Amino acid sequence: MKAVRVHAYHEDPKIDDIPEPTIQGPLDVIIKVGGAGVCRTDLHIINGDWAEAMAPDLPYVIGHENAGWVHEIGDGVTNVAVGDTVILHPQPSCGLCLACRRGKDMQCENAFFPGLSSNDGGMAEYLRTTARACIKLDPTTNPADVAALADAGITAYHAVRKAVPDLFPGTTAVVQGVGGLGHIAVQALAAITGTRIVVVDRNPDALALAKQIGADETVLADGNHIQTVLDLTNGRGGDVVFDFVAEQGAELDAWAMTAPAGSQYILGYGGEFKAPTLDFVGGEKNVIGNIVGTYADLSELMVLAQAGKVTLHTKQYPLDAALDALHDLDAGRVRGRAILVP
Repeated sequence: MKAVRVHAYHEDPKIDDIPEPTIQGPLDVIIKVGGAGVCRTDLHIINGDWAEAMAPDLPYVIGHENAGWVHEIGDGVTNVAVGDTVILHPQPSCGLCLACRRGKDMQCENAFFPGLSSNDGGMAEYLRTTARACIKLDPTTNPADVAALADAGITAYHAVRKAVPDLFPGTTAVVQGVGGLGHIAVQALAAITGTRIVVVDRNPDALALAKQIGADETVLADGNHIQTVLDLTNGRGGDVVFDFVAEQGAELDAWAMTAPAGSQYILGYGGEFKAPTLDFVGGEKNVIGNIVGTYADLSELMVLAQAGKVTLHTKQYPLDAALDALHDLDAGRVRGRAILVP
């Protein structure tokens, strides 16, 4: 089968012919990939940013946002059958450790992460995962239309879900960066909260999309955007600021736009956060980190998606054009999410 593999860091991946994955355990599931999202984390992987944390053996197949059809199942699989249309939670969990028992899949002690660890990911024709990762979809669903909800979607939704108690009517949520994750956050905020939504981005096209999908106000990141947000909120700032950029100083912009007793949710990464301790004490401001989301988050998000309340805006590429997709993402030429379709 064809697969996109990283052979060396700081170099473009290669499209290789490799053997198809095989069943290795009773709960294994082989997926015929119908769509694989292209994520900014893939760029970080290629750059070697995750090499020490995940220690993958090179070469390996990237791609952690995947949906498709069940192709083969292990002897112990009962929740899906061959032919089912599914979306995959990006990090299969064991279900037995204390974190899993508490519903915190992303802290599972025995998890693996296809496409990020040494387990091959989904930028390929087939992918091996486990039954615990599979969520069945309506059979009419096109996997390419929803694949990126498996990571970009639940990362954004997870943060919004956590912030819901602070986003009652009369509050303001600021979304900084309305790309692949941010445009999903805007829709989730509109669907499950009563907050006013203010979107900040440096790209006018991104702001136009944000307005179409639920933003109440849009602000061009032109150097005066912090003051503009403060003006829109009577000098307070956002009760919650979702920072989907968090690099090149944007993480400090988000902090400056956060109201007293408010919270900055950091979802992007690559920068460095610094703030006076007096801001925390005197302003009672919070910084909250986020990584992906739980299986339950993905289940809830798919209910919203199949009800038409969250729509993934995509640009599709054939698997052979994976390098074009990665380069377009890196250059900021993708509105929404790039999707590879084998």
